[in-house]
Amino acid sequence: MNKLQAAEQFRRVVQMFAAQLPAAQAREVATVYPPYQVGKRYEAGDYFTRGTDKNGDPLLFSVVQGHTSAEEWPPESTPSLYTPLSLDSSGWPVWSAPTGAHDAYNTGDITSWDNRLWRSNRDGNTSEPGTDQWWSIYEEV
Repeated sequence: MNKLQAAEQFRRVVQMFAAQLPAAQAREVATVYPPYQVGKRYEAGDYFTRGTDKNGDPLLFSVVQGHTSAEEWPPESTPSLYTPLSLDSSGWPVWSAPTGAHDAYNTGDITSWDNRLWRSNRDGNTSEPGTDQWWSIYEEV
């Protein structure tokens, strides 16, 4: 076995362990996840990367429901299949529209949206920040 083969095997082992991480920790090691592939079978909870943010860091996604990926269902515009887990340039999670109770925001959750930080004022919050009383502007101390 040469060094390249050994490195590829090591990367695969890291990916297998990283697949078990909760979203907050997965964000911290986004570079270890494989890139998105069309025609691949994905299971709920799988992580993958697609594209980069303005800092050049990989954008991380989580699979919502098992399916085989298709060109007409891109991750960035198919919330019924994928949840973006990316961070903004300050390290805060970027708001994404919840698709149900499994990814709704809870009291105290902080998210970045429309160039501001927002704090959820209730559990099960599925509204867009700034559109109702369920969000308040969060100021870092």
